[in-house]
Amino acid sequence: MPENRPYGLLARYYDQLFTSQLGWQRQARREILREILPTVQSACDLACGTGTAAIELWRRGIKVFAVDLSPTMCRLARLNARQAGAHIRVIRGDMRTFRLPERVDLITCEYDAVNHLAQKSYLVRTAKAVARALRAGGFFYFDVNRRRHLEKNWPGTHWAEESGVVMIMRGSYDRRRAKGCLDLEWFVRENTCWRRSHEHIEQVWWTDEEIRQSLREAGFGQIQSWDARQFSPRGSMARGIRTFYLARLGA
Repeated sequence: MPENRPYGLLARYYDQLFTSQLGWQRQARREILREILPTVQSACDLACGTGTAAIELWRRGIKVFAVDLSPTMCRLARLNARQAGAHIRVIRGDMRTFRLPERVDLITCEYDAVNHLAQKSYLVRTAKAVARALRAGGFFYFDVNRRRHLEKNWPGTHWAEESGVVMIMRGSYDRRRAKGCLDLEWFVRENTCWRRSHEHIEQVWWTDEEIRQSLREAGFGQIQSWDARQFSPRGSMARGIRTFYLARLGA
């Protein structure tokens, strides 16, 4: 079974086409980490994307590392950090095997990035890599899409268009493999012509118990969770679509 490839065109146009989540994701982070952030001196944003969350953490006076598998995402994160005047070290790395120059107090992994792991068994490896990068008592904060979202909301065809780029997204749900699948057709203007490209993305889901067991195997305790509906605008999101987790290492 082929692995998910690092974001290519999706990375390049991510900030143009996928901004609707930023506000309520920021609200969730602020509320869930309210008591923790004032004590955090160092952090890592895992699967950092274009660096949005990493820059926000840096603005709180936190020393920040940022890790992503996609070379394009890493390049954009460095560019955005430089434009914001943020001193962030961006590292290209895999969630399952990444290493930091030093241990940190907090690792965040937002915007359903964990779902991009290609197999359910990879969650334990990722949790162990996170544990290895945290100080004793450090925190792991992340969110995941649930089966209901992949099964009910991914199937169908969606369209997005910005200046010089058109994206057609066709989604499906594979019940046997417990995965949501997206096929993205891209049309990018190059001078007077349009270049067509294709990307394929899959997301796996886990039960709540599978997630908690993976975290416990990696040494995490005090595992808390929140349904994303309480952070969505006016409760617009249905229950059981996405869940936020906060786990403490060794607690």
